[in-house]
Amino acid sequence: MSSEFEIIRKYFTRPAPTAELGVGDDCALLKPDPRMLLAVSTDMLIAGRHFFPDADPAKLGHKALAVNLSDLAAMGADPRWATLAVALPEAEEQWIAAFAEGFFRLAARWGMELVGGDTTQGPLAISVTVLGEVPQEFVLRRDAALAGDDIWLSGATGEAALALAHLKGRVKLEGAAREACLARLHTPEPRVELGGRLRGFARSAIDVSDGLLADLGHILEASGIGAELAWDSLPRAAAIAACPDKALAADCLLAGGDDYELAFTAPPFRRSEIEAMGKDLEIPLTRIGAAVAGDPVVALRGSGGKLISSPRKGFDHFA
Repeated sequence: MSSEFEIIRKYFTRPAPTAELGVGDDCALLKPDPRMLLAVSTDMLIAGRHFFPDADPAKLGHKALAVNLSDLAAMGADPRWATLAVALPEAEEQWIAAFAEGFFRLAARWGMELVGGDTTQGPLAISVTVLGEVPQEFVLRRDAALAGDDIWLSGATGEAALALAHLKGRVKLEGAAREACLARLHTPEPRVELGGRLRGFARSAIDVSDGLLADLGHILEASGIGAELAWDSLPRAAAIAACPDKALAADCLLAGGDDYELAFTAPPFRRSEIEAMGKDLEIPLTRIGAAVAGDPVVALRGSGGKLISSPRKGFDHFA
């Protein structure tokens, strides 16, 4: 069995050319661009809470970083550095090697460098901290939305939650629908490039990790506005549209977690530019409603403007 320091040296020590000092000392030494704001985010994944204990380690390595990259995307920040802390029941080198492979493969795609962290024995848990840079004048914040803004959503929501329902036996997915949903759950794609491109176009943004209505609600609360969404305008993946359990599909669409799409607001005069941006990036961008003056609640309207009951709920880490 390898020691803690052998594990770090063998699997997690990589060159970090943009850092003054990376892995191997008491602290990393970083030199942020003085013209930029430093965006910092931390997420923790716990076995049995955020992932199944027997999860594929390579996919888990990908997801552990992806959920943090999604936070940087929501701020319009460019990824720079990361730290990683892992608690492991045992030092199984095959598991560690696969996890590191998944983590570093995604990190390489975005030029992100691992500059520090920790390993210890304990219940399986993973904590990643990411650091990115964003120009101060273009940062995307939750509190900057205005009444009259369009509300947009990248991609579609619900597939990851539907995959979880499948794994728990609440619904049976087959074929392409099964594969698509499981991929969304286990290897989400953070919208990093989209987040950067939205600088100067969007006013506010958030990553949809705990449910569309719940996360959109954070923008509304921070900005002191309400929202009206059109039920028929919400984009639906094929598996959601075809799900025979319509109540489950609606719950996944509105309140399912682990989507890591971006919900954002932008002034109406930006519509054509945002539509062109989506085509250029090959990412569906859908205008799902509008921000309105009033209390920070979401009014979900069906055909004919009928109000649909839609309690704002999402993933609760203490439920």
